[in-house]
Amino acid sequence: MKKILSILLLVAMLLSVASVAVAEEAPVYDGSAVTITFYNTMGTNLTPVLDAYIAEFNALYPNITVQYTSVGGYDDVRDQISKEIPEGIQPNIAYCYPDHVALYNLAKAVQTLDAYIDSTATITLADGTVETFGLTAEQKADFIEGYYNEGKQFGDGLMYTLPMSKSTEVLYYNKTFFDEHNLALPTTWEELEALCLQIVEIDPMSIPLGYDSESNWFITMCEQSNIPYTSATAPHFLFDNAEAKDFVKMFRDWYQEGYLTTQTLYGAYTSGLFVSTNETKSYMSIGSSAGATHQRPTKGADGSYPFEVGITTIPQVNAENKKVISQGPSLCIFKKANPQEVAASWLFVKFLTTNVAFQAEFAMASGYVPVIKSVSENEVYAEFINSADGGDYVAALSAKVCLEQADYYYTSPAFNGSSTARSQVGPLMTKCFTIPDGSDVDALVDAAFADAIAECEYSIGW
Repeated sequence: MKKILSILLLVAMLLSVASVAVAEEAPVYDGSAVTITFYNTMGTNLTPVLDAYIAEFNALYPNITVQYTSVGGYDDVRDQISKEIPEGIQPNIAYCYPDHVALYNLAKAVQTLDAYIDSTATITLADGTVETFGLTAEQKADFIEGYYNEGKQFGDGLMYTLPMSKSTEVLYYNKTFFDEHNLALPTTWEELEALCLQIVEIDPMSIPLGYDSESNWFITMCEQSNIPYTSATAPHFLFDNAEAKDFVKMFRDWYQEGYLTTQTLYGAYTSGLFVSTNETKSYMSIGSSAGATHQRPTKGADGSYPFEVGITTIPQVNAENKKVISQGPSLCIFKKANPQEVAASWLFVKFLTTNVAFQAEFAMASGYVPVIKSVSENEVYAEFINSADGGDYVAALSAKVCLEQADYYYTSPAFNGSSTARSQVGPLMTKCFTIPDGSDVDALVDAAFADAIAECEYSIGW
């Protein structure tokens, strides 16, 4: 990975010497015969959906040929493209996360989208329909704001991506147990602590809460508390502060009390503890909204589930600053010598992200949620949401909760090294959680934060 980074830095230096600051324009697609390539991570459950809508896209734009490759996981896509950029053979479109785009941008390889989004030019489709080349005001407003804004988290105010499909974190809970013991759902972390105590008193063998992503937890707490985490501009790494140490020490106390575990501490996804039939189990699990079926217990011999799953939003620091993380792939377009390839790529990205039927069908097949609000009006998707329950249709219940908290989504600043910050704060949490009682907790927490910052700064050559 460091070799790839060095090559991209060299390409960036060469491009910066030759570049001239000019206002970008968006060449309108002129009907040319072009082939565009699309790197993604879709499995066999999703490619049939993509194939069907590529056919629909081709009916509108018969001279645009779309070829796609499923490259493995998200990091596999990143690594493959990073190798291809120095040779100029990168795809036209790719699944991406913000830190991937920041890496590609070391070589100025990603096409900014502002001129395409704002274009008021019109084009005529094969069926004779005339449409705006860019996004209409209605299309822009239709995007869920938190998802859309991820595309301009790179420090320069420009738009580099459009959201494809998204997930977030939700709180799964054993609704049967909660109903039986008249337990109230927690809306704040303080309420969650009190609830954990109640659960331990009811079931002393339990670990009340499992949290899958330590990194998400740390970053979300920074957002909810409105304290620094990172910045797209230097200095980048800001999480070594008193407020962050306070919440880490608070959760350390919870761990020491036996109230919680995490994926790292448990050694597996905590959904396994949540659906466990063993003596030790959890009654709450915070995990990805896209993994709802993994949070559902296996049916018994009688065909029924051992318990009903409930889903709600994660606790908050306070009701005035509600925040939940936005995850899942976006789409970026790469610069090409042929402007018609870029124009055709824009049309395909626009099609995937604004087509209500595609967004509905893809969401139901993937477990992710749509990125546009109008999908809720789609008859098929509305029926899917209305089927939501804590058993067979738990995925629909998860999607329903995601849509209800659409105003709370946030994304973190993206820059070269932002992924290192994320990879450091997760282990930082577990390192602090396992500091034994009787130690100098404050000093060891200070040291853990300092080490994490040092690793982040080393990653970008500071």
